Amino acid sequence: MIIKPSTALRNEYSSISDMAHEEDVPIYITKNGEGDLVVMSIEAFERREEIWRLRAKLAAAEQARVSGQPAISMEESRSRLEAIYGQQA
Repeated sequence: MIIKPSTALRNEYSSISDMAHEEDVPIYITKNGEGDLVVMSIEAFERREEIWRLRAKLAAAEQARVSGQPAISMEESRSRLEAIYGQQA
């Protein structure tokens, strides 16, 4: 975990930016000794957001499965994909 004081954003922005890209982890920024912000590279943020979107989709699918909603078999899924893409999977 990387923790930096808020003054570092003003005084050491370039090094914090470099660190965010090189370490590829969130950097926690404190203000008056308390946690205040988290800084990360755009790439890391976008990956994190995609993971959350995927987790939400998986949770919705699991909820549908548990609640007994109709599902399709692997064979039916393969047939649908073959029909869409015109080739055997």
